[in-house]
Amino acid sequence: MGDVRVPRQLFLRGVAVAYLCAFASLYIQIPGLYGDEGILPARLLVAGEQKPLLQQLQESPSLLWLVPSLGLGPQQGLELICLLGALLSLGAVLLGALRDSLAYLCLWILYLSLYTAGGDFLHTECDSLLLEVGFLAFLVAPCGLLRSSTSPGLHDPVTFWLTRWLLFRLVLCTGLSKLASSDPCWWDLTALSRYYETQASPTPLAWYAHQLPDWLSRLGAVCVMASEIAVPLLMFFAPVRGLRICGFYIQLCLVLLGGCSLTHLLSVVLSFSLLDDDCFSGCTHQKKKPKSKTWSQFLLSCLALLVKLAVYVLILLGTIKLFKLEINWEQKIVLSKTNFTQENFSEFVSLIQAPTIWVGVLSLTWEAVVPYTAVAGVSAGKIFREVQNAYGAVEKYQLVSAYGIQHRMVPPAGRPEVIIEGSGDKKTWKELSFMHKPSSVSEAPPVLGPHKPRLDWLLWEAARADYQHSHWFTGLVQQLLLGKQDVLRLLQVDEAQYPFRVSPPAFLRASVYHYHFTQTGQDGNQPREWWKRLYVREFFPAVHLGDPVLEELLQEAGLKVTWVTLAFLPISDTPLAQALSVLRGHARGHSGPLVLLTLFTTVASILLLKDLVSRSRTPKGPKPKSKPATSEHKSKKPREAHPEASEKNRGPSGRGGRKEGLEERRIDSDRSPRKRK
Repeated sequence: MGDVRVPRQLFLRGVAVAYLCAFASLYIQIPGLYGDEGILPARLLVAGEQKPLLQQLQESPSLLWLVPSLGLGPQQGLELICLLGALLSLGAVLLGALRDSLAYLCLWILYLSLYTAGGDFLHTECDSLLLEVGFLAFLVAPCGLLRSSTSPGLHDPVTFWLTRWLLFRLVLCTGLSKLASSDPCWWDLTALSRYYETQASPTPLAWYAHQLPDWLSRLGAVCVMASEIAVPLLMFFAPVRGLRICGFYIQLCLVLLGGCSLTHLLSVVLSFSLLDDDCFSGCTHQKKKPKSKTWSQFLLSCLALLVKLAVYVLILLGTIKLFKLEINWEQKIVLSKTNFTQENFSEFVSLIQAPTIWVGVLSLTWEAVVPYTAVAGVSAGKIFREVQNAYGAVEKYQLVSAYGIQHRMVPPAGRPEVIIEGSGDKKTWKELSFMHKPSSVSEAPPVLGPHKPRLDWLLWEAARADYQHSHWFTGLVQQLLLGKQDVLRLLQVDEAQYPFRVSPPAFLRASVYHYHFTQTGQDGNQPREWWKRLYVREFFPAVHLGDPVLEELLQEAGLKVTWVTLAFLPISDTPLAQALSVLRGHARGHSGPLVLLTLFTTVASILLLKDLVSRSRTPKGPKPKSKPATSEHKSKKPREAHPEASEKNRGPSGRGGRKEGLEERRIDSDRSPRKRK
């Protein structure tokens, strides 16, 4: 693989953008999630048995344990960590000097501190992926802040290869898990038509994609599985550059069609590992004149072309055979059907495990140019035991994670959603609408971008089971009954949209509904309602403050000790705490997507201004050719090294060098052809 300076810089900047989105998105939600009057108060983390600091850091690595020494409470500690991470990641996006190994190590430590203390709201696959990608950025980034030299350093092929290995694991495991989970929707190729409405954050574009014909959705499911299984196996580590570039564009199309969440952003960032500097040569440098190829280069290019054609034909023919693709010319559709069994798939997975590992080893060997002859003599069982021991040692640091194992089944009955209702007399119930998840059937799905609404996503997952598996839901019910404003802002930023803005409800209950996208009308126009829903079951019984059922559930969830603990924790009034309170006051009332959109606009404007300023400073026109060094310049260093000799050569007047130069030019003019004529 060629030089990868530009892809490496794109990778580092993309990781900084992902960190910026994650820190800013979480900062907006901290009061409602972890505030003193939030769903899971962060004070519970420091209310337990006091342990030595080193022991606490070893058991649960988080900077939150150092917050009391600054005179801050747990909530303000989380806010300070988010603000520091957002500022540092913003600097890494704008300034190349901050895209340094030390800066990315600090970002990783800050986000690990949030992940460790975040509980259920932060223990998601997306957060694990961000931590693993962030640690790889620490390895890939040059180390220049602690050195006197500011040069970016040479390309390290081993560390940047790890990003491609992570992309390979992420894409392949995601594809294999679809079939390995025995999800019937993927086996009968109907998953994509249902995925549009059952994904975590559906968009208005998903409603239009849901209207596509059934045969086209089936063909799309075939393309998704081929892109996630065959493409990484045959293209990501191919020695042919064209195959890797084709794999990049395929993954980019999948990501753009799938959405713009933080997981998709990280997938794009990892995809830069498939590129090299030659992919950007047309944008950064002038095209060089093509040179005549030698016979060896011509044969190698022909061989590379044959390999690319063979891979394309293999993927196409394999897809046609395995999914029984046929063209119905009368109806002008493409028929598809799974043409293999689960036993065949299990045999295929067992067959590719060992070759996949060795392909990775060979690719790493090629990048590092280091012989791995010692590996062949080690038994596979010993290797796997050592890998398991190493994984157990670093598991709490989220350096290596498994992706796609907990595959979510696509529910054929519809999208399950928890609907919370409140009442003042237990007779008339009003629904509490959420701004980031489907609730009202007449409202269009929101566009969230990289913002991740933690409560909405956790409610979407909780709807698949019972409330006993989601102890945090009891805390949500309690704070809604108390009318806590920080929790209410997680539901609706606009108070006019909340039905109990005057006084909190006296009773609350929750039910599970199945949501489906509506279909277009007979005239092809968009209907008045985006969703249709069906009542399924009760999720949480009707309770009120002081209800024995609610008190028992709070005790089981560990939330009953909150009010006892609050009295023993002093409220800090340091300048740092006051500054954090002022910033929090300015951030209240703003939604996460609006904050991220403002950040993106600001960053794009600054980068555009920097580019315009750099172009205005660049001189226009062709660069002047460098003049050859004169004899005076050539003899400058020797004269400085021997001052006495230079004084003799110059003579008393100091003009001896100029006279000798005139004499040399006169002799050259006499020897010129024009002079001889």
